[in-house]
Amino acid sequence: MTDNPAPQVWPTLRAGDARALIAFLVDAFGFEEVVVYGSGDRVDHCQLAWPAGGGIMLGSAGRGPDDPWSLPPGTFGAYVVADDIDALHERAAKAGAEIVRPPYDTDYGSRDFIARDPEGNLWSFGTYRGEPRPGS
Repeated sequence: MTDNPAPQVWPTLRAGDARALIAFLVDAFGFEEVVVYGSGDRVDHCQLAWPAGGGIMLGSAGRGPDDPWSLPPGTFGAYVVADDIDALHERAAKAGAEIVRPPYDTDYGSRDFIARDPEGNLWSFGTYRGEPRPGS
């Protein structure tokens, strides 16, 4: 067992302009930049932390035909737990996020909104934290 509190599942995505996407995700949604490796416009690895826990990794697209992790930009989707959905929606809209669906209440008690980043990836933010695991 490790003492590292980092999440054990890392959603990942590729971007046509990774440095611009990193700036957008920090400015619009509030991710925190942990580390970025690469030179010039190229990002070989980036780790962004979500303030409430967890995070994502991303890098530049187009690493070549031998890249086993060759995801097309704009094909990623994630659900991210947040507390103040209306404030986050306002922040995202002001930063230029395409709002796909403004804040709404679900029938299972969550407050959600859906946005698209400049690369075309979908981000759903909501208050639903999931059901407890059996035995928890």
